[in-house]
Formats: sequence, structure tokens, C-alpha cells
Amino acid sequence: MKFKICLSVFFLVMLMNTPNSFAEELELFTNSKVYSPAHNLQVYGNGLPEENLIIRVFAPDETITKFDQITTNSDGTFNYVLLTWPGPSTDFPYGTYTVEVISTEQNGVSKKIDVKFSATIDLLDVTIERFVNTLVFAPETAAKGHPIRVFVQTTSDGLLIGNEPSKLLGTTHVHLPSGSSVTLSNSFKTLHQGLYYVDYTPIEEGTHVFHVVAFSQGTTSHGSAATTVLSQDLGGISNQIIKLNSILDQTSEELEILKSEINGFDTTLKYASTQIDENIGTFALSAKSISESSAQLNALLLPIIASVGLIVALQIAILARRR
Repeated sequence: MKFKICLSVFFLVMLMNTPNSFAEELELFTNSKVYSPAHNLQVYGNGLPEENLIIRVFAPDETITKFDQITTNSDGTFNYVLLTWPGPSTDFPYGTYTVEVISTEQNGVSKKIDVKFSATIDLLDVTIERFVNTLVFAPETAAKGHPIRVFVQTTSDGLLIGNEPSKLLGTTHVHLPSGSSVTLSNSFKTLHQGLYYVDYTPIEEGTHVFHVVAFSQGTTSHGSAATTVLSQDLGGISNQIIKLNSILDQTSEELEILKSEINGFDTTLKYASTQIDENIGTFALSAKSISESSAQLNALLLPIIASVGLIVALQIAILARRR
């Protein structure tokens, strides 16, 4: 009986000294939502008594700009000046930052708060909300069966964000002309933080729409670009145009030669026409000369013929008298 009582007391003490792993005892607060240079970022809240907490500050591009570790008080509270905001720089640009506290004894539970680093602390002018911008760069035209490369840029507050494209761009896809879609979630490769690319080979002719969906820290952003796929690329069409231009140039040269020959033939015809006109004039003069010569000849022959006729008549008369 005493053994059972002692065993029950032992388990009761163990339960009293063991933290409740099912109840999260972690709270995080900041002394402000908006900060400007030279202001202190103070974090406070509650955790387990004398618990080690990891505190991290993420920049707008999701890089860690501050990492620290603290221990809570005996009552579980903590109050800590994490940093004094410096002037804006490439390491600390203006934008939305994320403060995260991670418990080392509560199965890694964490809490996050977004704060704004700005030139002013006026809440009316500063928005705490995080914005993610997605830009898609795709060629305007492509050829069926030939791979094309599509680039994606993701930014937040003007800074490139993202590391794992499979998580950041997990639901990205391309809409085909046939109405179906093809997922590109595991096809992206990292060119640089926030810069990604995918190689895609179109199998249909028509307009392909690349729909990129970026998801970062609870914020979704969309971007799209369209590519018109032809039966052949512009390079092949350009070569055909160049060949056609070459043929047209040759035809133009031959037409110039033909035109030159026609001009020469026209000159020859004009010369021949002139010669014919000259010959006709010569023939007319010759005919006139012949006509005049004939008249003169007739004038000379008539007296001779008359004289001959008279002589013949006289001879006939003489012969008649002799008989």
C-alpha cells in the first residue's frame, strides 16, 4: 500500500515538473509596427520559464539580417532590445521585415510579426502589408518543337526574394491552345535569388500563356506572359525572305537588261524608220526624174519618127511612078 502511494506521488511530481507539450506557451509582441532610423526594435512576450528562445529578423528579400538567442525569466516573460535601426542601406533597405521567435523546448513552435522599416513612422502613410511582385519574361514568338526559355522575377519591396523555386513557384503552369494546361512546378531552375528560368518545348501551334504563381510568407502574387508558337521560327522565315529577296534582285537585274535591250531595239526601229523615210524620198525624186526624162525622150523621138514616116512615104510614091 505504501509502495502504491509513493509511486502515485512520484508520478504526480513528474507531471508537475513536466511542461505541457500540447499547450503552446509562446507569445510575441513588438513595441511598434513601424520604425524609422535610430529607433529601437524591442520584442517582448511569454514562454516557458527559463526557456531558450531564438530570435531572427528577416529582411524583405527573406535573408536573415539579425540572429540572437535569449533566455526567458523565471516566470516565462522576456523583454529584449533586439536592434537599433540603422540608416537605410543595401543591408537594411526600407521595407517589410519579419520578426520570428522560435522555442527550443516546445517542439520548435514559433511566432512571427511583420514590421515596417520606413522613413516615417506615421501609420497613416505606411502600410504594413507585404507585397510580392512577379514578372514573367517570355519570347513573343517561337517554333513548334523547339525549346524556349521563360524567365521569372519575384520581388518584395523592390528586393529579390525566394530560394527554393519548387516552393515559391509550386503552382505555376502553362495554358495550351487546346485548352489544357501543363504544370511547371518542378521545372524551374535558379539563376539568382529571385530570378528563375524554365525551358519548355511547345508541341502545339497557337498562343501559349505562362501563368506564374508565386507564394511567399503567406502572400500570393501572379504574373503571366504569352508566346505565339508557329510552324517554324522567325529564323527560318527570315532565311526564306532573304532567299526571296535574292531571287527578286536577280529578276530585277534581268528586267533591267531586258529594258536596256528594248531601248536598243526601239532606237534601231527609229533609225530604220528614218532610213525608210529617206529612201521613200529618194524613190520619189527618182520617179520624178524618170518622168521628166521620158517626156524629154518623147519630145526627141516624135520628130525622128515623123521624118522616117515621111521618107518611107516618098519612097513608096517613087516606086509607084516607076511602074
